[in-house]
Amino acid sequence: VTYISRVALNKPANIIKAKKSIKKAFQVQLDRKGFSLVEVLSTCPTNWGLSPIEANKWLEENMIPYFPLGEFKTPEEVS
Repeated sequence: VTYISRVALNKPANIIKAKKSIKKAFQVQLDRKGFSLVEVLSTCPTNWGLSPIEANKWLEENMIPYFPLGEFKTPEEVS
């Protein structure tokens, strides 16, 4: 595995970071540098029984501390 990251879709700044991370993952694969993996933390307010705002707050308060965001492995040429 050449590129690994975890992103969230709970607020606009994180959505922008997620888009960049997914693009980077595709570029690693297109350049034949190796396998890429991007884990996306997202909400499901319907199944969680929460409003969308409450679901995003729950993700921020409960999931992100347990599953920290960031790039965990990245080739230097792609950074």
